[in-house]
Amino acid sequence: MPVLDRQEVREAPAQGAATSQPGATRAEPPRSVPELAPTPLQKHFVLMSAPALVAGAVGITALEMGAGFGSYIFKLCVLIAMPLLLATTLDAIVRIWRSAWAWMPVSRSRGLFRLTWLVPAVVLVFVVLTAAALAIGATS
Repeated sequence: MPVLDRQEVREAPAQGAATSQPGATRAEPPRSVPELAPTPLQKHFVLMSAPALVAGAVGITALEMGAGFGSYIFKLCVLIAMPLLLATTLDAIVRIWRSAWAWMPVSRSRGLFRLTWLVPAVVLVFVVLTAAALAIGATS
């Protein structure tokens, strides 16, 4: 079975050179840019996201069943999910940043588009921190 973790970095075809696609007469821009260095948590992303998802589901279910924001079950769910969600989001921000700058020499518009992804990711970090502070500080 082939290893799917990393791809070889291939040189871009010369300007005006034909591509391997049938009927192509000019070089098309690449569809992807290989990632050269993994982020620190890349291999653990799913293992960290799954407990955060379960803790979030349990916390929301507790709220739906009548437990308040000050209940211990809800606070425990927040304390479990918040650091995991923050760590995975910060790791995603690093990946988005690297991806944007990897695309800049290849296609400036695609690089700038990826930079716009940083806005919701950074907003999510502030929302999670604010919501966690409010939930942990809530009284029964």
